[in-house]
Amino acid sequence: MTETTDTTSPATDLVPAPRTVEGPTRRTVPLTGDTTLWAAPGTGTTERWLRSTLGAALGLPLRPGPEDAPDGLRLRLDDTLAPEAYRLAAVPDRGIEITGGSAAGVFWGAQTLRQLLGPDAFRRAPVRPGRTLGVPHRIIEDAPRFRWRGLMLDVARHFMPKEGVLRQIDLMAAHKLNVLHLHLTDDQGWRIEIRRYPRLTEVGAWRARTKIGHRASPLWEDKPHGGYYTQDDIREIVAYAAERHIGVVPEIDVPGHSQAAIAAYPELGNTDVVDTASLTVWDTWGINPNVLAPTDETLRFYEGVLEEVLELFPADTGASSPAAPSTPFSGFVHLGGDECPKDQWRASATAQRRIGELGLKDEDALQAWFIGHFADWLAARGRRLIGWDEILEGGLAPGAAVSSWRGYAGGIAAARAGHDVVMCPEQQVYLDHRQDAGPDEPVPIGYVRTLEDVYRFEPVPPELTAEEAGRVLGTQANVWTEVMEDQGRVDYQVFPRLAAFAEVAWSSLPAPAERDVADFERRMTAHYRRLDALGVAYRPPTGPLPWQKRPGLLGRPIEGAPPNL
Repeated sequence: MTETTDTTSPATDLVPAPRTVEGPTRRTVPLTGDTTLWAAPGTGTTERWLRSTLGAALGLPLRPGPEDAPDGLRLRLDDTLAPEAYRLAAVPDRGIEITGGSAAGVFWGAQTLRQLLGPDAFRRAPVRPGRTLGVPHRIIEDAPRFRWRGLMLDVARHFMPKEGVLRQIDLMAAHKLNVLHLHLTDDQGWRIEIRRYPRLTEVGAWRARTKIGHRASPLWEDKPHGGYYTQDDIREIVAYAAERHIGVVPEIDVPGHSQAAIAAYPELGNTDVVDTASLTVWDTWGINPNVLAPTDETLRFYEGVLEEVLELFPADTGASSPAAPSTPFSGFVHLGGDECPKDQWRASATAQRRIGELGLKDEDALQAWFIGHFADWLAARGRRLIGWDEILEGGLAPGAAVSSWRGYAGGIAAARAGHDVVMCPEQQVYLDHRQDAGPDEPVPIGYVRTLEDVYRFEPVPPELTAEEAGRVLGTQANVWTEVMEDQGRVDYQVFPRLAAFAEVAWSSLPAPAERDVADFERRMTAHYRRLDALGVAYRPPTGPLPWQKRPGLLGRPIEGAPPNL
């Protein structure tokens, strides 16, 4: 048994902040090469993670041992706790016990244990082998505020290799985030193998060149860019995430943002308006006019795509064994539905004929019909459609959910109409937006959203009644990668703001104006050392490092405070 001082205890530096921390003595519980690990049935995901990740970082074998081993590490389930809640008790002479309301709760408790052990616990191999480690004497009780704590990762604009996605999953787990929304298709690239339609990746996964900076920039990278995930890559990503109690929600964007698919299969486009055979995968950014044709052939094509998607992203039916990892919100499929210009449909005789046949009012109603078809198709297979808030226009099928991105208004309307909502307003939690107004900020996009701004984000608008607020599943930060060409740029834009977002999504915080930003920044001082150990190229509080700058690259900064829409 060793001692530590309370003023430097990592138990006061946890991110996200737990609900309660008790037991502020100076004693610690040792973790050594002799510490044993006992795991109750149903806690296997955490048992494996502790040995493979925490044990590897600290050089601890964590051999199996008896339940009552002195100073042992024990994992338990307690169904009187909320599903993702946990209780971590580090008690001298009794050891360390993590109890969860579910396997996920036990896993989140293990993430807290990792933080208690200091930054060395975030490495891949021991840097101080043989050192006696001590966990501060603490009893921590914790549970998340929101069920959906998400990160949307755009791999269509700039492809992120599989290893990078797995790394993002680990970073999410370290921050107790549990939904990875994977944006797999767009005008600039198709990133998932569909065996029935091989040209989607043979043609659609590659563009000849890439705009550098905002779409008004005169600069180009004149070399091909692309890549895609094989079906086994996707299975690996999904399984890796499930082991960390993270669900993966795939996005196949329709009917807009589809030029990569049309380039591969020109018959999907509005052939009576534009020469779709001449289209290539798009090489610039913005809203593309080339959208899918509202034909039966297009519907059948995307049903074929989705049949393979559903097989690759299986739903967690709850019928699996208690030891199987849970995959939150795995029944959802995101179908985009945003930014679909209607000009081609207005000019298309085929589209106008379809509007007449269906007795629809206009082109907005045609899009609602298109999305509604797939909402019904997914529902018939036990799945749920989720889409960007434009899918509300023209009516939305019962059971479909909404990602509110253009502000709060879409989410408010959806909740009042009885739909579940994920709040991800562009003005607040788009992490491609710049972090400072200074001239050194690389490729400045959108409003300034500082670490403090994100920390003061409130996902539930006050206009909602208690019943309507209950339809807010949670919240999500979105990472669009038009100006993020590699892992370093993604790291810079995402961190440290994702840590602030994670606390908003997990912790029970006061109203935005009352939040203790100074305390959060104090805790971040310790958290930066954890990110350093993980190799995260975050934006330092003092501004970008020399190699993080992008001088001369045109962005799209918006001045002033963002509107509260």
